[in-house]
Amino acid sequence: MTRFGSSPRLAWVICGLTVAAAVAVVVIAIADPNSSGPEHVSPSGPAAHDKPQGGYVPYAVLTAVVFSTFAVVGAVVAARRPRNAVGWLIAVGALLWTFAVLSNGVFWHMAFGRPDAPAAADLVAWFGTWAFVPAFVLVLSLVPLLFPTGAPPGPRWRAVGWTAAVAGGIATLSTALAPGPLEAADYPWLDNPLGIEGLGLGTLADASFVVSAATALAALISLVVRYRRARGIERLQLRWVAAAACLLVLCAVGGSLASPWLGEGVGWLSMLFGLLAVAASLAVALLRYRLYDIDVVINRTLVYGALTATLALTYLGSVLLLQLALSGITEESGLAVAASTLAVAALFRPARARIQQGVDRRFYRRKYDSARTLERFGTHLRDEVDLDALGGELRAVVAQSMQPASISLWLRVPERR
Repeated sequence: MTRFGSSPRLAWVICGLTVAAAVAVVVIAIADPNSSGPEHVSPSGPAAHDKPQGGYVPYAVLTAVVFSTFAVVGAVVAARRPRNAVGWLIAVGALLWTFAVLSNGVFWHMAFGRPDAPAAADLVAWFGTWAFVPAFVLVLSLVPLLFPTGAPPGPRWRAVGWTAAVAGGIATLSTALAPGPLEAADYPWLDNPLGIEGLGLGTLADASFVVSAATALAALISLVVRYRRARGIERLQLRWVAAAACLLVLCAVGGSLASPWLGEGVGWLSMLFGLLAVAASLAVALLRYRLYDIDVVINRTLVYGALTATLALTYLGSVLLLQLALSGITEESGLAVAASTLAVAALFRPARARIQQGVDRRFYRRKYDSARTLERFGTHLRDEVDLDALGGELRAVVAQSMQPASISLWLRVPERR
């Protein structure tokens, strides 16, 4: 009998279903603007005069691209490393979350502007109410706990995994069968078509949600514990994901700050870039492809991120100052923009060199000290004529910069004629 996780075909079937659902989300969003739902949901349900909310197509595209990417990453990892549960968890979590988003669009496609929506719409809304719960547990609780080896960081952490699985299962069942309105999915006028009275499932669902959130927090703490214990390849794997997570936070904050000035599209693009970076880091870490390039990636990210911010601030500041200085000479801003552009172009190379030096000094101190040591040795080498002294200095430089276990210096003695 074939065990779960041993067949790559299953992983690609899950991936195909996710991509198909993601494409369906975009198609429904483009074909029917009403699939975004009304601007204001009435407590009594859909009405004939409802107005659809705008801006749903970018969200649908973002959802489709992100979840399809995570599905592909999960499928590739599950196919290449079937015994590692992380790939399977990512693939199934992306599938459930995509179907939850799709159910929202399908429901409003069926029910928008119809006070008497078909009964099938209630079942679609019911599915969307609970489908995100197991996806939340898989992606935010179990994946961080088991990443990257597929096992918890220690025997005691197994309790967190079992608690997350049990609490997630209880939360899913109790949410799916709790009687009353479907408020969790923003359908307060709909009663659960499959609700069971008299079991206190609503209270049980609330309590299990709290436990699931606590396990997600514990899973994030386990990553810190695992990193402190990890050595070698495992530590590099964690570095990749940690760097991508920091980039995601920067993209989210930067996008939200820039959206009022540059439009909502910048926010969507920044979030897309950050989430894709997380997916790429998971693929690199789990497949161990070019794993040792993480220091280069972090270094370049720090340098060019700081360089971009510095040049942008310099450009904006110089434009404003030159416009004020030239306001009495010309009313056009073209001269100020041209001068600012030339100034920024001239500052690019020296600013990059200074920022690179500062990053190396602050974050890569050992590399910076080694480079300075070699530079001083090269300068002193031109003036040294004593071979014995030169050999001693060479051994000292190698010991300081490379820190080997032992040093041996062999010199070829010229033959006497």
